[in-house]
Amino acid sequence: MQNCSQGVFLSSSHDLAEAYGASIDAAAEHRMSISNPSEICEKADVEFALCWRPELRAFDLYPNLKFVMAVGAGVDALLKHPGLPKHVQICRVRDPEQGQQMAAFAVHEILHVQRDFDTLSDQARNQVWSEIPLQSPSDVNVTILGSGSMGRCVAEACVAFGFNVCVAVRTPPADPLSGLRYQHGPQSIQAAMTDADFVVNVLPLTKDTADILNMRTLSQVRRGSWLVQIGRGEHLVEEDLMTLIESGHLRGASLDVFRKEPLPVGHSYWDHPSLRITPHIASSASAKAIASQLRQTVLEMQAGLPLSLAVDRTAGY
Repeated sequence: MQNCSQGVFLSSSHDLAEAYGASIDAAAEHRMSISNPSEICEKADVEFALCWRPELRAFDLYPNLKFVMAVGAGVDALLKHPGLPKHVQICRVRDPEQGQQMAAFAVHEILHVQRDFDTLSDQARNQVWSEIPLQSPSDVNVTILGSGSMGRCVAEACVAFGFNVCVAVRTPPADPLSGLRYQHGPQSIQAAMTDADFVVNVLPLTKDTADILNMRTLSQVRRGSWLVQIGRGEHLVEEDLMTLIESGHLRGASLDVFRKEPLPVGHSYWDHPSLRITPHIASSASAKAIASQLRQTVLEMQAGLPLSLAVDRTAGY
């Protein structure tokens, strides 16, 4: 008889059962079952958890957890969760469509600013017919911080639109993209940001990348440049960003991620004229992808195989 592993939904802020339960049930094929904590009688039977911002003591009741999976691409919250035992593996979803979504978001923000659509909208509203001079895409320097699955999709999209693209990486990529430049090594981020017109951050959050968008690095960019921040809120030193915007060194920023989410009502960001604010929607893994990859991971666990979607706790991704 085939194994059927029990899982649990754990979130402090979202109804994961409502969002993903039907897709997981459709993919389960009697190999897994997952429920809300209140529906599980034998906590010791739980072998895996699907999570989004779990409570501080969320894992205490489940002594036999083998792995936890985050419904988003980032696993930083699970990596630093004080209640998650060290022996429990952390897995992340790798949805190729999520990379495409993030690439579309990044290119949209670059084009919106580079083609000055705010001015065009104002002109249309005031019935003003006035052309705006166009800039050749090859004269626009776009720096991308990060070259994981998300960063690679963003880089491919920016190259396709003809921008002059530079990607900051820790080590030279095994499968480099054509049509762009790479900066690698300990000073790669600072080097890549030099003279950038746009900086797109898609770095994972690790001890080495926390606060990486600061006065020192952001000062490297060309005066009047723009930041597209779609990594993690903890990457950005907010005070430094605002200082550089007020001085005119930065034209502004598109911010999709924040240190505190939701962004509090009354926060100064909401009505700042140089900021474009979105509610962490640059990308989202589909329910179908989450269900499929959860089942894949459960089957690997049942077979005693290495979990192919597990992250390296030391590296942070």
